Amino acid sequence: MEINDTRNNLTSPKDIEQRSFEIIDSEVPEPRPFDGDEWIVVRRMIHTTADFELLKLTEFHPEAIESGIKAIRRGCLVVTDTLMAMVSIGPRRLAKWGCRVECHIRDELVAKMAQSKGITRASASVDLVCDRIMDGIYVIGNAPTALIRLLELVEAGRCLPALVVGMPVGFVNAAESKEMLRAQEKVPYITIRGRKGGSAVAASVINALADLAE
Repeated sequence: MEINDTRNNLTSPKDIEQRSFEIIDSEVPEPRPFDGDEWIVVRRMIHTTADFELLKLTEFHPEAIESGIKAIRRGCLVVTDTLMAMVSIGPRRLAKWGCRVECHIRDELVAKMAQSKGITRASASVDLVCDRIMDGIYVIGNAPTALIRLLELVEAGRCLPALVVGMPVGFVNAAESKEMLRAQEKVPYITIRGRKGGSAVAASVINALADLAE
């Protein structure tokens, strides 16, 4: 069957993305739950997931957008909990600012730390970078243990990221770890309440912030 709808005849990645944003805008008419820069971020999250329930579940710390943009413009370190999140962050968006994106989940040292301490690699990865993540951005889309450990180190005064994108997904401690993030007052955050999340949507937040930094 021939499809004549012009939205399905686009071939340029840029045109497809722009048309997708237009569709999202049309399906979420004003007044929206978010506006300004927050809407830019949430719209990209919806673009990544096709999940409009994020309109009800996404939550921003009041300083999250500004702190994230300033960190990117400073050329901050961005650490992710998964390789998928790392590769999903557009490198060209961050390269102009001198930002580095790292994931240490497969590091041999992390594996040894995790085994010796009886913890997950995601948690050990946080310990590995805690001294370097000051004023950086930590992106968590998969591992609640990483978010919980990060918050423990923040509470202990051992690290203070400029922004935490806390969106671990799943059924064990995912929702609980995000409630811990929302309850603390020391670091700005962007999160999704409940079980939803994932590496792709967490990475999409960084891509949106990088666009806003322009």
